[in-house]
Amino acid sequence: METYRLNTDRTPYISFPVLEGFDWLCHGCSTRLGGVSTGIHGTMNLGFQNGDRPEAVYENYNRICSAIGVEPESVVHAKQTHKDKIRIVTLEDKGKGFNRERDYDDIDALITNESGLTLTILTADCVPVFLVDPIKRVIGLVHSGWRGTVQRIAAKTVRCMQETYDSKTSDMIAVIGPCICWDCYEVGEDVAEKFRSEFGDKVFQKISHSEDSRYAGGKPHIDLTEAIVQSLLETGLKKTSIIQSELCTSCNSELLFSHRVTQGKRGTLASFLALKG
Repeated sequence: METYRLNTDRTPYISFPVLEGFDWLCHGCSTRLGGVSTGIHGTMNLGFQNGDRPEAVYENYNRICSAIGVEPESVVHAKQTHKDKIRIVTLEDKGKGFNRERDYDDIDALITNESGLTLTILTADCVPVFLVDPIKRVIGLVHSGWRGTVQRIAAKTVRCMQETYDSKTSDMIAVIGPCICWDCYEVGEDVAEKFRSEFGDKVFQKISHSEDSRYAGGKPHIDLTEAIVQSLLETGLKKTSIIQSELCTSCNSELLFSHRVTQGKRGTLASFLALKG
């Protein structure tokens, strides 16, 4: 099954076939291609906080939003701090984090049932998780780094959609977007132990390949996506309704920004999810 599609007709972006069939939905993940930023931000940088020229970032939003089919002014950004808080987004939030100041903090997931808003999160190895309830037409978008994954933020967002909009997990679809794969994600022993105690051995491996210096000494590696899948299954989501793009930011650093590959000298990717008006 095709899990993702690279659209190149206009500004390049990634979409997911499982979500493309809903004509009332707009979604996509940016790549590092097709923008106007230069240097380490080249070219489709969508982060305002990493030293890029603001006018370049705004132009990049104009381009990527046009390609995906949303208005830049409809963008609502989270305020990502690697925690587990969720914001219920309304039309009062339109433009916050883009062309309006945010009046909230510590938000790593957004949910809404209102059209005219584009939920937006930023990543560069962390995991974007798209949540869609096609029956109630409710959407959620999650930023899940290792801390958020340990705190089960994706699962908490599902439960927030249930409590707020009466969504049913039997109806919901989850898509795990481009992120760092377990093969590339080496962590310290302290982080590895947090995952092992929380999720078990399936998400934790010590790898030692003598022919590859990345794996010297049997260092721990973590499978973020498997941990997120486990947490989503615990909410009652069906396994067949959880789609993994299996597109690694680190393995594909010519297409996507990777914090690990560039040692932090990079632009930022964005994921977008919106209900059409």
